[in-house]
Amino acid sequence: MKSLQVAQAPDPENQSERTDQVSDKSIVIPNKHVTIADSIKSESSRFVAPRIPTDYSIEVQETTYNVHKYPLISKCGYIGRLEAQPRNSNSGNTLKLESFPGGSETFETILKFCYGLPIDFNSDNVAALRCASEFLEMTEELEDGNLISKTEAFLTFVVLSSWKDTVTVLKSCENLSPWAENIQIVRRCCDSLAWKASKNEPTDEDAASSQDSWWFDDMANLRIDHFMRIISAIRAKGIKSETIGKCIMQYAKRWLPGMHEELEGVKGYGYGKSNLQFTLFSTTKQESTRHSKEQTTIIESLISIIPPQQEAVPCKFLLQMLKMAMMYSVSPALISDLEKRVGMVLEDAEVNDLLIPRYQYGDQGIMVNTSNSPEECTMHDIDVVQRIVEYFLMHEKQHMQQQQKSGKFNISRLLDNYLAEVATDPNLSITKFHVLAELLPEHTRSFDDGLYRAIDTYLKTHPSLTDHDRRRLCKIMNSEKLSLDACLHAAQNDRLPLRTVVQVLFAEQVKMRAAMQEKEPAQSGINSEHEVNQISATIDIKTLKAELENVKSKMVELQNDYFDLQEEYKKLSNKEKPKNSLSLGLNWRKIKNSFHVKPAGGETRDGQDTPASPNRSRRRSAPRRRVSTS
Repeated sequence: MKSLQVAQAPDPENQSERTDQVSDKSIVIPNKHVTIADSIKSESSRFVAPRIPTDYSIEVQETTYNVHKYPLISKCGYIGRLEAQPRNSNSGNTLKLESFPGGSETFETILKFCYGLPIDFNSDNVAALRCASEFLEMTEELEDGNLISKTEAFLTFVVLSSWKDTVTVLKSCENLSPWAENIQIVRRCCDSLAWKASKNEPTDEDAASSQDSWWFDDMANLRIDHFMRIISAIRAKGIKSETIGKCIMQYAKRWLPGMHEELEGVKGYGYGKSNLQFTLFSTTKQESTRHSKEQTTIIESLISIIPPQQEAVPCKFLLQMLKMAMMYSVSPALISDLEKRVGMVLEDAEVNDLLIPRYQYGDQGIMVNTSNSPEECTMHDIDVVQRIVEYFLMHEKQHMQQQQKSGKFNISRLLDNYLAEVATDPNLSITKFHVLAELLPEHTRSFDDGLYRAIDTYLKTHPSLTDHDRRRLCKIMNSEKLSLDACLHAAQNDRLPLRTVVQVLFAEQVKMRAAMQEKEPAQSGINSEHEVNQISATIDIKTLKAELENVKSKMVELQNDYFDLQEEYKKLSNKEKPKNSLSLGLNWRKIKNSFHVKPAGGETRDGQDTPASPNRSRRRSAPRRRVSTS
């Protein structure tokens, strides 16, 4: 038991002249009239040489403080109330403070404050001093500028304005429960951190990749309950789900170190009398129950605060969390929720992420189930993957219009590769393999080469299968969807049933015949198209020729009429007088315009037409007839 004696030499004249000074990061309360000499008497006790004998003893944790009653009663309402109550005669002037916030170190600082010594406030001790002052009821009713008001002022105006100081205070509150919660220190710190994080969130996507993680490391050092409160406050302020997801991933990396270690599945096979046993030891060989509970609490908390948006966290992280959740046997409801989340983004998964070992707790680590049933002795948990694929198909059915074909193709390829990996397990039953292979509809697979590889691997690992089981297994794949290389391999595969080999050869022959037949119709189609084009061109030429002949015949008729009119004009011009020539010329012009015939001759100076001779007209029309005919 440690003992500390404190004494003060009061100066009544100058005691009222004490002043309080507030610095940037600390509040100092000087008192020049206090004279205290420290001296160490032994290893187990500490003394402050008193000028006035002490009359009160206070025990905090394992330390006993011999102090004066009046300085404490004047500032601590809790001690004053205890003094006013009837005391037990056996206790005397000794007071034991149970569950004192901050422990003996904080109480010593409060003693300095009560005796008027200067104390420094900083982000490391202000939370403990605030809780301790609340415990001792150091309010303004007892004295102006008491410790509650001073610590509150420091928290409000100094700590909460700084990110670093706020994180430090929140970290110190982890050992001050429930006082830090009751007086709202934790809430105010979490709200301040959330506001600062949301205010400084970059809006540019390029800048976000480099700047949005500046506060992740500080958040990862906090306790899980404080971290959850900050994430909830950040989400309420509208920060992007991707940013929240990255912060959660950083926290998981800090507190779940085994999550990012790739489990290589089975390290080896151990054949017992009737079962297969395999043990996975944790990184610490033996985990304590307390550590296991802490890990379980962290996993459950992180799962519950993952944003619902699909883009918040990648599929790989969800599957890693699923493995950890199964390893530590968290709530089945949370495991089911994770499986649904993985099913929504399954097209982004990889085969290694889906290789989830079958866990069971043991005395020295985490053990695979050692049941006598072969289906319960598989290296990997096939049932989990089956449920995930079923959730994916359910989600695809609900969003059929938005689902992309590439996603279906990725799922079929992913499942086929997964089947090829788990097919190497000698304890994998043909029923489980068959059910998992038939989960996807047939139209989701463009080719069955991956499925054929998985079936061939299973047949190679299980050579003792009966012919009935082999035929049952090979019925899953469609021989018509095998590529040429797969068909050549299947034709020479002794592990396949004879009926399957025949079907593969027949399907390949049908495809070759269909390919040859497709070429002939294509060639005939090209020829027929060419013939159609030729016929169309011939019809157009005949039509043009017919129209041209019609124009020729009309032209000949007009020319004959023209010649007749010319002959008649000559006869009339010889008989009539010259005065009538003008009227005849006008009449002739009207007739000529009605026939739209260009005059063969030139025009006179006064605008009258000069008719050409018939012989000349015939000579000019002949070439035009030859050009039209050609």
